[in-house]
Amino acid sequence: MSANDLYELDRQHLVHPVSAWATQEAEGPLVLDRGSGLTVKDHTGREYLDGFAGLWCVNVGYGQKTVVEAMNAQAEKLAYVTGYFGFASETAIRLAARLAELTPGDLDHIYLTQGGSDSVDSAVRLIRYYWSMKGEPQREHMIALEYGYHGSSSTGAGLTALANFHRGFALPLATQHHIEAPYPYRHRTGLDADVIADCEAALRAKVAELGADKVAAFFCEPVIGSGGVIVPPKGWLKAMEKTCRELGILFVVDEVITGFGRTASMFACDHEDVVPDMMTMAKGLTSGYAPMGALAISDRIYREIRDLTPDGKAIGHGATYSGHPVAAAAALEVIRLYTDGGILSQAQKIAPYFEARLRTLADHPLVGDIRISGLLAGIELVSDRETRAKFAPELKVGKKLLGLTRDLKLLVRCFDDGIIGLAPALTITPEEVDLIVERLRNAFDALMLQV
Repeated sequence: MSANDLYELDRQHLVHPVSAWATQEAEGPLVLDRGSGLTVKDHTGREYLDGFAGLWCVNVGYGQKTVVEAMNAQAEKLAYVTGYFGFASETAIRLAARLAELTPGDLDHIYLTQGGSDSVDSAVRLIRYYWSMKGEPQREHMIALEYGYHGSSSTGAGLTALANFHRGFALPLATQHHIEAPYPYRHRTGLDADVIADCEAALRAKVAELGADKVAAFFCEPVIGSGGVIVPPKGWLKAMEKTCRELGILFVVDEVITGFGRTASMFACDHEDVVPDMMTMAKGLTSGYAPMGALAISDRIYREIRDLTPDGKAIGHGATYSGHPVAAAAALEVIRLYTDGGILSQAQKIAPYFEARLRTLADHPLVGDIRISGLLAGIELVSDRETRAKFAPELKVGKKLLGLTRDLKLLVRCFDDGIIGLAPALTITPEEVDLIVERLRNAFDALMLQV
């Protein structure tokens, strides 16, 4: 089809996620047609360097033929198996076992989901069920972080702490609460110890305010993603785990973005030897080749749920595509590429260069902060480096950056408040790192003329 035909069909029929519908309809889509490695082409043949791995997810890069072959082989053999009624596929079983091997500690029980939001919702439902079975149904309150993102479902969007996901949706729920984020650049002192201590104190204060016997769980991302790629100080995640244990509430780590090599470790929890009660995953699990997520449940929590459930009674949570065999086949091959295929070790080797080159942008007059964890980075632009003042909303800096970077054939995440998000495929080369840095600097130079 011609580009014009596709644009018109898009305007008339396709509803885009997290978009201003009228604006999307007026401006039309950027139709991407094919990709290889870090490069994608649009419908006209124009090439872009994808510095954001689609949506933080294409960790092994585009065009990995072995992943496609694994999916095709499974689809030809048996395209679908339900997980209901005791059925299972070989790929789903093998994937659950492999994830149990890879995840920290005793996270040995895997519920396969349809994506990140579904993983979070599954955690919320099972946590509520857990406390009910333990005879404490009043434990319904859940706490998350300011700037945090935990999906856009009817429940998870309330744990998410971003205004767009609340406005008009009657969220957050009365049982959903948020405490200050570990945001060194915007913290009162910026000192690591103070950032950690303030977060610990905030969690304790919120639990005390709500009542210790009424709080079910604390949710957090090891690196806050969609809230601006905020990298906490080292030791923060371990401190929050310890605080949750002392408070007697469940500790849930959302690794939807940070999992599968994104922070140059298989999971971000690995950096601090953290073992949560539950861990959510998606994105890099299949590298975006098929929709799938996962919820890992600790052995202790799994056994308590199992043993407290009345004999013969089903735990009423499930989905048609849980454990989809084709998606599971994709995930198994993607994981093989991370491990036996050397992609994780490749990420670990390139990560220091990625950080060093990005930090050369610190001298730019618009750059206020650069924060990096492995191959995940955020660059915060400011109108005044001394005061750290953000740009006025009416300047629409995010939209300007989006246009400028695309003009320079670079795809990155451009947040409304002037933060750039970077999450390239783990297969990135030094030359591609250099190109990203060069194009970002050119975009920042061009932005200076518009603000």
